[in-house]
This record gives sequence, structure tokens and C-alpha cells, in this order.
Amino acid sequence: MPRPKTLPNEEVLEAALNLMRKKGPEGLTFAALSAACGLSPSTLVQRFETKSGLIQAALLQAWDRLDRLTAELAAATPKTPAGAVALLVGLSGDYGGIKSYADDLLILREDLRDPILRARGAAWRDVLSAALEERFTRVPAASAGIGLMMAAQWQGALLWWSFDPRMPVTDFVKQSLERFITAFAAGRETHSS
Repeated sequence: MPRPKTLPNEEVLEAALNLMRKKGPEGLTFAALSAACGLSPSTLVQRFETKSGLIQAALLQAWDRLDRLTAELAAATPKTPAGAVALLVGLSGDYGGIKSYADDLLILREDLRDPILRARGAAWRDVLSAALEERFTRVPAASAGIGLMMAAQWQGALLWWSFDPRMPVTDFVKQSLERFITAFAAGRETHSS
């Protein structure tokens, strides 16, 4: 079968991300990507120049996808604490099972090593925290920073789930976040008494 002459970068970068998920970032080479997408290694080098450039481009595309999903969920969920839970449960669906979650942690390491990717993570944290915070604006005495606190609870729930993944991640996250909301509400009642 002949090699394709062209392939959009989006498809090439999706193939690169899939390779990183299967073989780790070290397994992503121009030769391996060539075999996965059909473009010649020299074409891939012309497009992305270096392996680090290829990894960065693939992960920037993944951040773009996460930004879009976050915006869609923020637009579709109610501006209530229950809507905050729904938004984070919706984001959790992408994590899949324990194997894919563990593999994605290897990829996260690449995000932490690269200042441009780290900045994307920080920007997403701010957008997500603001979207969560917005879901508490009608809650009397909601703590400033509740959005970031809830995002941190969510990330912690994902990590704790990964050590004992007997139930679907979305169920574990939902239970954890609902307990967080209940504890938050109980704390508000104590302070108002």
C-alpha cells in the first residue's frame, strides 16, 4: 500500500498521542509515527523538526481538546454546586480505566517538563477553577477559592481511585465530590450558627 502524500497535522498528532499512550513518550519516534500514520519519517521531521517539538505539538493539541471539552461542559451544566459535580464528572469520563489513567500519568510528566505545556496547564487550572467558582455564586457564604479547592478535591479523588479502581472512575469521582459539597454545606451551617 502506498504512503499517503498528505495528512493533516491533527491526524498525525493524534497518532503521536496514541503512540505515547501505548509506548510512553520514549516510544514516540519519527520511525514509529511513520509506521502509524503512513507519512515518511523525513516528512515528519520537516513538519516537527525534533522529537521534543513533536511531543509538544501533540500535547498542545490535547490541551486544545481539553479546553474545548471544559468550555462545552461549563456551558451545559447548571450554575449550582450539583453542576460543578457534573462538570468534573464529565471531565473524568476521558480518563477511562486504570491502564489508560496510568499511561496518561507518563504523558503528564512531559507536560511538567516543558514550560509551554506547564503554562497551558496553569491556564486550564484558572479556567476550570473559575467555572467551578461560578457554580457557587448563589451559595451564601461560599468561600473565596472554592473552585480551586473543588478542582484539587477532584484531582485527589482521581489519584485515590487509581490505587483501588474497583468502581468506574466517574462513580468514584461523583461520590467524592458529593461528599465534598456535603462537608462544605455542613461547614457553612456551623459558621452561621
